[in-house]
This record gives sequence, C-alpha cells and structure tokens, in this order.
Amino acid sequence: MYIERTLTQKLKQLASVFPAVVVTGARQVGKSTLLQHVFGDTADSVVFDPVLDIENARHDPELFLNNHRTPLILDEIQYAPELVAAIKRRIDINRAAGQYIITGSQQWGVLKVIAESLAGRAVFVELEGFSLAEIAVSQAHHSWLSAWLQDPSGFLAATPARLPLEATLYEQLWRGWLPEARFLPLENIPDFYTAYLRTYIERDVRLLAEVSDWQLFGRFVRISAALSAQEINYSHLGRELGLNPKTAERWLAILRATYQWYEIPAYSGNTVKRISGKSKGYIADTGLACTAQAISSPRAIGGHPLWGALFETAVAGEIRKLCAALSPKPNIYHWRTHAGAEVDLVLERDGIFFPIEIKAGTNPAAGDVSGIAAFRKTYPGLHIEKGLVIAPVNKIIALSENDYAIPWDLGGTT
Repeated sequence: MYIERTLTQKLKQLASVFPAVVVTGARQVGKSTLLQHVFGDTADSVVFDPVLDIENARHDPELFLNNHRTPLILDEIQYAPELVAAIKRRIDINRAAGQYIITGSQQWGVLKVIAESLAGRAVFVELEGFSLAEIAVSQAHHSWLSAWLQDPSGFLAATPARLPLEATLYEQLWRGWLPEARFLPLENIPDFYTAYLRTYIERDVRLLAEVSDWQLFGRFVRISAALSAQEINYSHLGRELGLNPKTAERWLAILRATYQWYEIPAYSGNTVKRISGKSKGYIADTGLACTAQAISSPRAIGGHPLWGALFETAVAGEIRKLCAALSPKPNIYHWRTHAGAEVDLVLERDGIFFPIEIKAGTNPAAGDVSGIAAFRKTYPGLHIEKGLVIAPVNKIIALSENDYAIPWDLGGTT
C-alpha cells in the first residue's frame, strides 16, 4: 500500500521551477517509491549500482544521456558521479524545468559535487522516514506546527485533534519510521533493523570512507544510538571504544553524511560565556536505536534508561519532518547554560523564537517549563512566543501564563 508523503506537493512545485531536483535521505526512507509515484507516469528512470556500470553511464555519460528522454529519474547517482558534469552542460544549454529528478544517500562525494556544480540549477529536498501524519494517513493540508508558528494564540484556542494511530507510543518507537518497518509483523522488526545495519555498514560505509575495523564501527553506531538526544562530546564518545576524539568525530561525520545522524546547533545570542556552544546529536530512527541497544520488545521501552531519550529523539525527528514541508524552513536550535538550564528545541522564524520542551511523562508540571522561563529571562530583548511542552498527554494543559503542554501526536488542519 502506498502512503502519500507530506513532501509530494512541494516536490511537484519545485520540479515545475528548477531544471533539476535532488532528493536525498538515508537508505530505505522511500526516495525511489516517492519519485516513481510522483513522476513515474511521465519520466524515464534508471537505478545505478555500486558495482555494475549501468548502461555504460560512468564510461560514456554523454551517450547515456543521449539515449534517455527527459524528464529523467536518476536513482542513487552517487554510483555514477561522471554524469554530473554532463548534466550541468545540458542544463546550461536548456534551462527548462523538471528535466532531472535525482536521488542520493550520501551527503559528501558526488552530492557535494552536485551542490557545487549545479548551484542555481538544482534544488535539494531531504526525505526522512514516515511522519506521524503519514502513518495515520492524515488528509490535513497544514500541520499543527505550521498552525502554531503562524498564530500561537489561535493554535491554542483551536488545537487540531490527535491523530488516529494504531500503534501504542512504545510500539511506534520500537517499530521506527522506515516505510518497510511500517508493515512488518512486530516479531520481525529486530531482524529487519539488524539486516539494515549490516547492509548499511557493508555497502554504504565501505564505499564512502576508510574504516580500519568494521566490527568496531558497528559498535560505534550502537554507542551513538545510546547517546542520542545529548550534547556531542567526542572525547566521551571515543573513550567508550578506545578511539581518539578525532576518529570519533570522523566516524560521526560518516553517520551524518549517510543521514543516520543529525545535529542541532546551540543558540547563544550575545551571552557566549554563559551558554554552551555544543551541538546536540540525534540518531535518525528510534527503531534502529532500539535494535542497536538490544531492546527486546515495545513493552521493554517503558522501564529502559533510554526511554526519555528515545521519546525526545522521536519528537525532535517529527518536528524536523514537519519543518521540511515549510518554505522557508524555520531555524532549529537547542539552548543550554553551563548552570544546567536548557530548552530542548528553539525554533526561529521571522525573528520570533518558539521554545519547545520534550517530556516523556504523562503529568507535566510547572517545573517542566523552568528552562523556557530561563531562556526568556536570559534574552529579554527577543520576541519569544508561547512555549510548548510536548508530552504523551491526552489534551492541552496550561503550565504557566505563557506555556502549555500538548499531545505529541497532534494532527493538522484542512
């Protein structure tokens, strides 16, 4: 069953304007399926391979392109980097929109070349795993996040209903967000992610970087999953496996380049001396994190030390997915003082700041917005809107004059 993706309309709109659209993202997030669904009726399509030179594309890119009409879908182009220069030459001659729809699953290498060579000719879209609205097959045109950013008071006065999710919270975290995992029986989820991790290491990482010990790199992925939703400390990360900080930093860059890890920068304003400048890191998929940490079932999440981190990872990922559908996307930060006050996420749009705390408990209280209060006190000159505490609650709860707890699974508006 095909599930409509939130980025579909944005993808169509971009293809109607730019000569090339590049859809990036981790393996198995649904890039190929999305492009076939959106463009398959009108576009030719080629899927490249890391070993085989499909249709001699690497050896003779001009001849390859001569033998394909546009629009043309070029899937996993990192395996045929020789095509980039030829595509650039053709676009320079003909700037018609929607000629090339390109996918890739590595941020460096060929995608870096595309970004540099096709500047002004190509636009990039990052696809992630399913959002909650996609899983619920919601028909809403605007997300709750869009409504909150546009009119916080109006959003609180007419909050969208919760999504009709079939899975419990624990099950959804354990199952994760990849399209294939959405339809598998629960008992097969660990097998799926174990195979996913093995294929990722043996196929993607081997082609991307020099790693001397692949077994140790697999352990590094597992340690990284355990440190999701924390500030990044390369010394700590390396010490767990006997790696020096430089190696830990390089290996984390590999995870980031293959979309298995992302980072949220710190917001400092003008109080640099008192504010932490470290980025906060998140594993891309909670299902992979659960398998990496040998969490045996959804029920086991509730008593696991990583329960709070897994919930924050899921909510932060959901907000990233909702932001991806907005144009322009808000800036996303986290904020933390050396004294310990922190705000998990701070969104910035139009010079306005929107603070978000993420709490895994069902009984949020006034104390849960102390970080937001500290943020307001630290920056009295900023326009800081009403704050949210996103939690597994059933309804909106007022926690202070300006701050509210909301359910983690809100839908959108039509």
